[in-house]
Amino acid sequence: MNNIELVIAPRERDLGGFHVRRVLPYAAHRMVGPFIFFDHMGPAMLAPGTGMDVRPHPHTGLATVTYLFEGIIRHKDSLGSDQNIIPGDINWMTAGKGIVHSERSPDEFRKSGGTVNGIQLWVALPDEFEDTDPTFFHHPASTLPEFSINDVKIKLLLGKAFDRESPVKIHSPLFYLDLKMPEGSSLKFPAHGEAAVYVVEGKVKVDDKETEECTMAVIKKCRQINLEALKESRALIIGGEPVGERFIFWNFVASSKARLEEAKSAWKSGPGSERFPKIPTDHGEYIPLPPELSNPKGTPL
Repeated sequence: MNNIELVIAPRERDLGGFHVRRVLPYAAHRMVGPFIFFDHMGPAMLAPGTGMDVRPHPHTGLATVTYLFEGIIRHKDSLGSDQNIIPGDINWMTAGKGIVHSERSPDEFRKSGGTVNGIQLWVALPDEFEDTDPTFFHHPASTLPEFSINDVKIKLLLGKAFDRESPVKIHSPLFYLDLKMPEGSSLKFPAHGEAAVYVVEGKVKVDDKETEECTMAVIKKCRQINLEALKESRALIIGGEPVGERFIFWNFVASSKARLEEAKSAWKSGPGSERFPKIPTDHGEYIPLPPELSNPKGTPL
């Protein structure tokens, strides 16, 4: 049985010095469960003396989730957090009513150069958490459940699956898994809510659909996803229960257009307000609010 609703090919975007593959939001399918944004960063080879520089910028109404396969990124935010992210770790930042953060290559990586390859997701917060105080939590790779089923190596990044649970505190029912699949291996995943499979490398048959590298197969609401590796592959599974209609403008997510307007107004002068404080050790520059003409009222999701 083929439960695939559509297959999404990513679009390239520039992200502070290198290109990313943007998968969500997609015109024909804006969200997968509570996941509203999916960027595959790289793989990008950064030459010695160069680096990634995503200047201070704000977020509201969402949580960011950063997970690397290769490289290192230094995260700083207006709470005073200063954390290097390395492969296998999970960074979970709840923006809530408002936070400012930056993502840059640390000095040692900038000097030597190297490859950056990873995924950044945004999770829309349920209504009751839209105005929560911002928080930041770092979870080292060693704290995340790892196990094997039918020769498939599984790392549970968020939520619950296969009678296991990630230690990352989440705000609504969701799941996020990293699969390493030898050629010919298979897995039956008991999905709930909405779900999608992203093939990082290799080729995977998702139900009856052959899904190529760097594409996402979105699954209709079902009870089980059938996966088969047609070659040695790495794949991610995301999904969960929807949180309701959401609007998005730039880095702001909200349940109403009025909330978007409030966030936009608060950022017009950049960081330094009560809602969007400065990052203590990274406040010499910032990303300004984009032109209103690009999306004046926000895009409904």
